[in-house]
Amino acid sequence: MKLTEKTITSKSIFEGKVLHVKLDEVELENGERALREVVEHPGGVCVAALTENRELLFVRQFRYPYKEIVLELPAGKLEKGQPPLENGKRELLEETGAIGREYATLGQLYPSPGYTGEIIHLYFCRIDHWERQQLDDDEFLNVERIPLDEAVKMVLNNQIPDAKTQVAVLKTAALLKNNGM
Repeated sequence: MKLTEKTITSKSIFEGKVLHVKLDEVELENGERALREVVEHPGGVCVAALTENRELLFVRQFRYPYKEIVLELPAGKLEKGQPPLENGKRELLEETGAIGREYATLGQLYPSPGYTGEIIHLYFCRIDHWERQQLDDDEFLNVERIPLDEAVKMVLNNQIPDAKTQVAVLKTAALLKNNGM
């Protein structure tokens, strides 16, 4: 099997500030046709920032789709024309006031490949120093420090349901363990 699909037609359904939704007709490898609903998103970035005391910086913020406060690592949407790492540095500063050093990639995450092409870039850094938090006008959050070992336990006990945060926490713990840190 080739495991490919060929786009026959593509129709824009919704053009929002962040998301664009389209309806595509595709030809499957067996010659049949099917419809695909696709959410286009500019992508995102997530940073696991470690303090000198082996604590990760987290933010708690209300997430409207879930109608609940969610515990996450600092993260945000990619800005057009700016490399993912620069976006990560910006989001870390804006949300926490931290400036990182020794950035390392933790790879990429496809949050839901069944309907969106979004890619989230994951990074690890150590905190170098602190400046003033620079929240957006519509952004309200609390910053927390959680020891890395405790954060790993929280992920494994399903106390952190956010996918990008789960992956970044576990990859950070593995990275540090594999490098004897």
